[in-house]
Formats: sequence, C-alpha cells, structure tokens
Amino acid sequence: MILKKIFFPLFSVFLAYRTWILMEKLGNSLPSHYSVGQSIILAFILTLVITGIFAFIGFAYPTNKLLPHSYYKIKNPIVLNTAYKWLGLRYFKYLLLLTFWGKKDNRKKYFNGTKQGLKNFIFQTKQSEFGHLAAFILILICSLILLYQRHYFIVFFMTLFNITGNIYPVLLQRFHRLRVDRFS
Repeated sequence: MILKKIFFPLFSVFLAYRTWILMEKLGNSLPSHYSVGQSIILAFILTLVITGIFAFIGFAYPTNKLLPHSYYKIKNPIVLNTAYKWLGLRYFKYLLLLTFWGKKDNRKKYFNGTKQGLKNFIFQTKQSEFGHLAAFILILICSLILLYQRHYFIVFFMTLFNITGNIYPVLLQRFHRLRVDRFS
C-alpha cells in the first residue's frame, strides 16, 4: 500500500513530464509534418497519457475530495437520463462490459453486494468521475494550444478521443450514482 502511494504519484509526474515534452515537440513542428495517421496516433497518445496522469494519482489518493461534495450530487436527473439515451451511453457501457469490466473479479473490486460494497462503489464512481473530468479539462487546454498552433487534425482526433474516453465515463459515473441513489 505504501509503495502504491509513492510510485503511482511518481508515475503521474512522469506522465505529466512526457505530456509537456510532447506538447513542446508539437509546438516546435509544423502541422504539415504529420500525416493523418500520425495525427491519430499522436492524438491517442496525448489523450491516453493525460488521462493516465489523473488515473494513477487517483489509484493512490482520494482525489475526488478536491471537488466539493455538492458537485457530486445529481441536480437534474431528467437531463442526465436524456443525455444517457441520446448519447448512446448504454452502448458505451456494454462496450466496457465486453472488455475489462466484464470479468467478475474486476467488478467485485468495486461492488461485492454488501452495504459496505455499495459505499465503495459510490466512492469509486466519484474517483473515476474526478479523474476523467480533470483529464477532460487538461486535454481541452492542450487542444486549444494545439488549435492555436494549427494542428487541426490532432485537435480533431483528440476531441473525439476526449469525448469517448473522458466525457462518456463522467456521464456514466453520474448515471451509476443516480441509479444507486434509489437504494440509499
């Protein structure tokens, strides 16, 4: 446990450093140097690395406490339910279940069927939501910088990856808590 509290934040710092280096490299190069394929790869790497910054620190510390408790309350469930349907979050959830989260052992880490398991599940949704929200914001800032530098293809693909990799998970976590609120 102590190693996790030391090494995961250090890995987050390493990922932040790599993000800085990659952004610096992109800032010093012309957009015409990158093909569409290279732009897709760079966008994916940037999105993944930035999301990893917040994921690893969140694996070690309760980062959700950085936002006020009121942020996590669902204020308008009708809008959330509508977004869930219109954005096809049901399909996104199924995709997650087909991959990593479909394994029973992975799901039991978050909810084991007990009252304490329910509390852990709520905590994990808040952790995940904070990590994805923070990553979304940092990726958006990086996208604006790259947009100013005319890296249009990279920004376009970063935006697609950011929506599916960060906004969808934020909405899904909020939807999970909305469903759990009926039982608590």
